[in-house]
Amino acid sequence: MKRIKEFKKMFGVEGALELKHLKKQYRSLVKEWHPDKFPDGGEKALEAEAMSRKIIEGYHFLVSMAPETKEAQKEEYTELTTNSGIQDLAHKGLLLEITFLNGDTYEYFGVNGQLFNKFLNADNQYRFAKRKVFNAFPYRKAKSGATDDVESSEGDS
Repeated sequence: MKRIKEFKKMFGVEGALELKHLKKQYRSLVKEWHPDKFPDGGEKALEAEAMSRKIIEGYHFLVSMAPETKEAQKEEYTELTTNSGIQDLAHKGLLLEITFLNGDTYEYFGVNGQLFNKFLNADNQYRFAKRKVFNAFPYRKAKSGATDDVESSEGDS
């Protein structure tokens, strides 16, 4: 939740995320903090470079959580959370990271330690997650799994 608030503050977002507003703010911030604006180098150039990286990270992070992005990925997410199993999970603070069998990793924000312990001790973790996690917390796709599992057998004669 801390990252969400930090990036929303950076981009001047209050309330729901809108891609149009994010893009406008992103372009404005990139112009303001572009390292090429400081050709002399020095401290200001280093600060601009660090800020540029943070702006890019924040933009991609918030875009991945925007309602438009979620809507575009809804069918895929529903299929994944309905029919796939959980390969791995990690919990740190209020962040729960779940890696599914297809390799996709999703981050769920605001999952406290008590709920995570119940999750770990559940008879059926997948069923518990479907009921208590998947659609109950803000989430984003953090990493895509392998999309090309097709191996070429040419030349193996």
